[in-house]
Amino acid sequence: MEITTTDMGLVARVQNLTKSYGRAAGEVTALRDVTLGIRRGEFTAIMGPSGSGKSTLMHIMAGLDSPTGGRVWLGDAEIGGLGDTQLTLLRRRRVGFVFQSFNLVPTLDVAGNILLPFELDGRRPNAQEKAWVDQLIAALGLGPRLKHRPHELSGGQQQRVAIARALATRPELVFADEPTGNLDSRTGREVLSLLSTASRDYGQSIAMVTHDPVAASYADRILFLADGVVVDDRPRQSAEEISRTMLAMESAA
Repeated sequence: MEITTTDMGLVARVQNLTKSYGRAAGEVTALRDVTLGIRRGEFTAIMGPSGSGKSTLMHIMAGLDSPTGGRVWLGDAEIGGLGDTQLTLLRRRRVGFVFQSFNLVPTLDVAGNILLPFELDGRRPNAQEKAWVDQLIAALGLGPRLKHRPHELSGGQQQRVAIARALATRPELVFADEPTGNLDSRTGREVLSLLSTASRDYGQSIAMVTHDPVAASYADRILFLADGVVVDDRPRQSAEEISRTMLAMESAA
C-alpha cells in the first residue's frame, strides 16, 4: 500500500529536490537534494540568510516554479506531472499566499479583495464559507473598512486584508513570504500574532519564509537553510536562540 502525504500528517512535501539556474560554468544551484515536509495544522518558519534557497523552496512547493530534479506534492497530488491548467486549479483551491508587498488589487475594495479567490474560481461562497469570511473580517477588525480601497488603508490594514484573502477559502496551506517586511515592528507583531492564531485556533497550515528571528519565534517549527541545504530543524525557539543559531550558521559558512 502506498503511503500518502495525508497519511504522514503532511500538507506538502518535497523529496530529493534540486534547483539550478544557468548552465555550465554559469550554473548556480539554489537547492541541493532537499527532502522535507510541512506538517498539517502547524506554523512553520523557513529561515536562512540571503541566497540560502528559502524563497526558491517556497516557490517550488507552491507550484510557482519547477524543480530541476526531485518530486513535489501538495496534499496527495504530485504536481510535477500536472499541466498548467491543472496546476493553476490546484494552487487556487489548495494554497493561499501572503506577500511582503500585500499584492492587493487596487481597483477593488476590501470586500472585493477578500472574496477574490472565490471570484477567480468562478463561484460565490456558500453559506458556510460566507460565515467563515464574516468571522475572519470580525477577527481582523476589517468590518469598518470593507468599502475602502487599498490606497485608503495603512500597511498593517492592507496586510490584514491579504491574510483574510489567503484564509478565505480555507486552503490546505498558506505561504507567507516575508509578510512583515514592509511593516513597522508593532504592526509586524500584530500580523505575526494573527498568523499564529490562525494556526493554533483554526488549524491552518502556514509556511512562512523569513530572515527575521523575531518573526520566526512565532512559529511552532523552524527549518534552517544554508547554501541550498536544510541544516537544522527545530521546535519553537526564542528570537535570541534563533539569532544564535543563525550566527553559528554564518560563522560556519
